[in-house]
Amino acid sequence: MKIIDAHIHYSNIESFHDTARTLAHIDYSAAGLQEEFKRAGVIAGVGMGVTETIPGAFPDYAAANPMMLDLSEKLPPNLYTCVGINPLTLRDGNQLEELEHTLQQDHVVGIKLYAGYYHYYVGDPIYDPIYELASTYNLPIVIHGGLTYSDSGLLKYSHPLSMEETFLKHRDITFMMCHLGDPWVMDAAALLEKNPNLYADLSGWIVGDDAKVERMMQEQTYTDHFRRAIVFAERYDRLVFGTDWPLVPLDSYIRFVKNLIPEAYWEQVFYSNALRVFPKLEKLLNG
Repeated sequence: MKIIDAHIHYSNIESFHDTARTLAHIDYSAAGLQEEFKRAGVIAGVGMGVTETIPGAFPDYAAANPMMLDLSEKLPPNLYTCVGINPLTLRDGNQLEELEHTLQQDHVVGIKLYAGYYHYYVGDPIYDPIYELASTYNLPIVIHGGLTYSDSGLLKYSHPLSMEETFLKHRDITFMMCHLGDPWVMDAAALLEKNPNLYADLSGWIVGDDAKVERMMQEQTYTDHFRRAIVFAERYDRLVFGTDWPLVPLDSYIRFVKNLIPEAYWEQVFYSNALRVFPKLEKLLNG
């Protein structure tokens, strides 16, 4: 079975290095990522761009747009990019022009908004130029949903229900909410059921190594938390596999998600839905 990991990170962010080393016990390097792709059968990944101007600053209020992956290393050829947006510096200098230029590059397949990390609702007018660019270039908008990985985040901005007016206002744009809005997965499931331009990725539900994944798979209360939302929405055509690597090993997390999704829908969730979210990726992979 072909697998696309639609949500990973490969940026020089201090917290990612620390998590990879102390919790996930993985090799957070380009070579390490390529080896995990090979071992897990992942044919492509979509990396979420984010940068720090000083170590530990994530979410960095001074970061320039577009926020990218770590370009200091030779990245795997099957790793594509959603450029990250810092709304605080968006109108500084020629950042909007640079962003538009970057969106035209082959490896850029989407745009990422870090709701909650940056203290703006996704419907704030500050993001209007982003929606215009997404519409112009037929690119999806990926939005962080739910609990933030930084204690400086504000959850009112990343709550799924705070985003619905934006999904309705911009029906011409495809949106993908990260993490199914966890812990508000039932709210996200309701949005998924009624908004035809909304997808949700299943990434980031476990932070840790293989032993942690195995332990959480045995915790029925924990797995039922997600299974209830998945069954309620019954939108297997709009659920997208992702891991949030380097927070968890790829092969371990694949097992975890397979445990939640009926096998009849694996091909959609692990592969074809990602191609519908990222039409540019489909062209790149299938010619």
